[in-house]
Amino acid sequence: MEIIDKQVDGVTILSLTGSIDAMTAPQITEFIQAQIAKGNTKLVADLKGVDYTSSAGLRVLLGAIKETRAQSGDLRLAGIQPDVQKVLNLSGFTNILKTFADPDAAVASYK
Repeated sequence: MEIIDKQVDGVTILSLTGSIDAMTAPQITEFIQAQIAKGNTKLVADLKGVDYTSSAGLRVLLGAIKETRAQSGDLRLAGIQPDVQKVLNLSGFTNILKTFADPDAAVASYK
């Protein structure tokens, strides 16, 4: 799993590459918690490089949503691949978080 972060207009974009599963979930959770600890609570997860997520990945997203929203922020998703979108739809996650075609649209949604 590779995670690259960058700041755009006060929003932290996390670009993820690889699979989100039980092996990579702890690394992602730790990275997100470090961002939140720095006060970066407006997050966009760019998932265009993610081709698979398991239930462990859903737990990572749920934890990030709860933590960011508790601090008046949010987590928004962008660039979701079809297989990952299917998992999000089946699990009901598309009802609790906002998704966008690309990171720019997700960043603009915070304004």
